[in-house]
Amino acid sequence: MLPQRRKAIAKRKFARKLASWVLVIILFLSLSGLPASAQNTPADIQVIDRQPDQPVNEPEQSVPAAPSAPGLNNPQEFEAFVDNFFQEEMSKTHVPGGVVSVVKDGKLFFAKGYGYANLEKKMPVAADKTLFRVASLSKLFTATAAMQLYERGQLDIHADVNKYLTDFQIKNPFSEPVTAARMMLHTDGTTKRRIGLAARTAEEMEPLGDYLADHMPPVVWQPGELYSYSSHSIALLGYLVEKISGTPFAQYIDKNIFQPLQMRRSTFLQPPPPPLANDLAVGYQYQSGKFKPVPYLYLNIAPSASMQATATDMAHFMIAHLLHGRYENSRILKEDTVRLMHEQHFTHHPLLPGTGYSFRERLENNIRTIGHLGSLRGYSSSLTLLPDRNIGIFIATNSFSGINGKLLTQFFDRYFPAPQQTSPKKPLALSAEQLERFTGTYRDLEYPRHTFAKLTAPFEHINIKQGEKGTLLVSTPGLFFVGNAPKIQLAPIEPLLFQRVNDDAFTAFEPDESGWIRYAFNPLWAKIGAYEHIPWYETSWVQLGILGFCTVLFLSAIFVYPIKPLIQRLRGKRFQVKQLRWAWRLAGLIGTLNLVFLIGFPLSIWLYGFWRLVYGVPAVAIAFLCIPLLTTFLTLGLFIFTAWAWKNNYWSLVKQSHYSLITLAALVFIPFLTYWNLLGFQF
Repeated sequence: MLPQRRKAIAKRKFARKLASWVLVIILFLSLSGLPASAQNTPADIQVIDRQPDQPVNEPEQSVPAAPSAPGLNNPQEFEAFVDNFFQEEMSKTHVPGGVVSVVKDGKLFFAKGYGYANLEKKMPVAADKTLFRVASLSKLFTATAAMQLYERGQLDIHADVNKYLTDFQIKNPFSEPVTAARMMLHTDGTTKRRIGLAARTAEEMEPLGDYLADHMPPVVWQPGELYSYSSHSIALLGYLVEKISGTPFAQYIDKNIFQPLQMRRSTFLQPPPPPLANDLAVGYQYQSGKFKPVPYLYLNIAPSASMQATATDMAHFMIAHLLHGRYENSRILKEDTVRLMHEQHFTHHPLLPGTGYSFRERLENNIRTIGHLGSLRGYSSSLTLLPDRNIGIFIATNSFSGINGKLLTQFFDRYFPAPQQTSPKKPLALSAEQLERFTGTYRDLEYPRHTFAKLTAPFEHINIKQGEKGTLLVSTPGLFFVGNAPKIQLAPIEPLLFQRVNDDAFTAFEPDESGWIRYAFNPLWAKIGAYEHIPWYETSWVQLGILGFCTVLFLSAIFVYPIKPLIQRLRGKRFQVKQLRWAWRLAGLIGTLNLVFLIGFPLSIWLYGFWRLVYGVPAVAIAFLCIPLLTTFLTLGLFIFTAWAWKNNYWSLVKQSHYSLITLAALVFIPFLTYWNLLGFQF
């Protein structure tokens, strides 16, 4: 009998250990599932329009001023400068290939390629031959096309766009209309959308109008009030060009912009036509010490990001805009129209950079520049114009990196060094109580709000707290921010205006009617941007706390049923709860299903690949999304059983309280799922 008892004891110990380890593993996986696996970088989640710039206060390598500074005068000296830059940065920043073209006084000043367009074939980058996907620089061409229609009187850029839409309408709950001008300014009230914006093959791409009718992000702010970058708004602008002109968008751009500017090696077609396809630079992602080619993304938002061009072709476009619409003997826009595009039409504060019609402002060494940044999985680019100096710079690489921003910073420091630092504005003394209203967690406006891709929002959070000597300190949460988290010190100079201590740039705040600080403008980057002050219950730690509370109670429900009955069965005993046994079975079922969802859904997305959500949601993830719908319906039964148990005094007080907490967790879980767009099929 002794050996049998030993075997029974060993079996019980094993069952208990197994149950304990199962509980630990489930809790770990559940907590690591929000939001969208914090272990993954934003590059894995965000395949287009990722912020390709460096933090504004990141220390840059000191670059001496050129002998002829200020100004860009010697092509040979400039070539040596760029050669040295790429020699140092390509291996450090993991860039397989890059290209730079510079125009000055209406002529090509410099153009040169570096590294490889195709690592496998050892194909070097050639400035006049290699095509790069320039991503969001496409928006400058779409805006130029729209302004051509404006010149011809075919498009009223200040009219409601629904006037031109016949197949579908933009749903706008506000009195102010969505207009072409506001779409070019990104003040139309929409925001980003990530899921389903691309296809795996050209055949799977949706017609532009059909895609936008189903996937246009809703208008969430009153148009004209806030800047919120949206690729879909420019895609809609391209659709207007297509619809008004009666010509397919890519064909219109080729005829009205590419041909007059002699941009013979540029196209919006996906993939490029045969004469150009072989010269398209392969996009790469650096992983585990190796460059891995990324698949070609067939974008459904073509007018926003599908353009492919050489550096010399982009030089022709820069010349045309710097010469107010003219390139050699051709003209694509009238002078007044180009000036209209380049001038500032919106800013959150007079001392902050603003935006023209798709050309965004930036101040470098007190010089006003306009242009755009571009990023797409495997590519990054920038186009910068100095209108007052008749200079334009185009930079592109076939990997994502911050090399564009580094080169531009060194360029300005070398050829247009900042003048003697002006005396800072007189600081304003604010008490600790006055500074406290600015503190809290802020979230970038530019995140997908109406799909479960909202789970990426914590990657856009910043924290503002009180610093030393009456200042504010801006930082990014270490939990979700990847890389060196910038810390920026702000000194008050007006009641709602602060100056950065490190670089003399400005950050402004805006309160609502009650005095609550609602927005922070330009707290991090040198380009226009807005962050919204979120209430405490939307912060990451509160949301993770809610998730943890629900997870623990769901685990406890599973322990009562079916784990505890299983252990008792192994011990030769029967489950002791006789009254309302089905109540505990229901609690165990709901707890199990919710935990299966919390583990299975993020795991299915992770195995599928976060970036592949641009193609749509996999069937297995859709299947997991059915679970919350079922548990939400079943939770009604928990509520009924809870009321019944208390009314009839079933179980002990401890069990009644435990069951009530399980019911509370299931009820709280419903608005939690709703907040993250996980209740239903929101994609």
